[in-house]
Amino acid sequence: MLVLGKVEVVRSYEVVLRSRSWSVPTPAVVRLVEFVRRRRMRIAMSRRNIFYRDAYQCQYCLRRLPARELTCDHVMPRSQGGMTSWENLVTACGPCNRRKGGRTPEQARMKLRHRPARPECLPIEFALNLGVSQLPDSWRDYLGWVAAVDAA
Repeated sequence: MLVLGKVEVVRSYEVVLRSRSWSVPTPAVVRLVEFVRRRRMRIAMSRRNIFYRDAYQCQYCLRRLPARELTCDHVMPRSQGGMTSWENLVTACGPCNRRKGGRTPEQARMKLRHRPARPECLPIEFALNLGVSQLPDSWRDYLGWVAAVDAA
């Protein structure tokens, strides 16, 4: 894309790419010269994606925990006709999930902090299947949400 003039290099690595006729620093961050409209991809519903959507935070007590300490909770329990969908699954810690049991949040007298919904898009780390700590430093200035995640 660089050779075809479709992108401009914003930031480069120190390593130089060479051919017989030219050399160029390896691009780290590029900018599209013209906007390219892409069709939206459907985001797969998975346990990991539910955790990403909810920022690894229990939706009842708001504690932020590692994935191994989190569960997916059906807001409307399956025993009461609840479906397994983006709109019915939330991230919950073990103690909150056990306390809620097979009841709705109202029946369990628990407050659901955020209503679950299908996400419109995902952060770049989803697409690349990377953790925030694995993102190249040269990208951090261009991904504003990384600082917020690092602080948490």
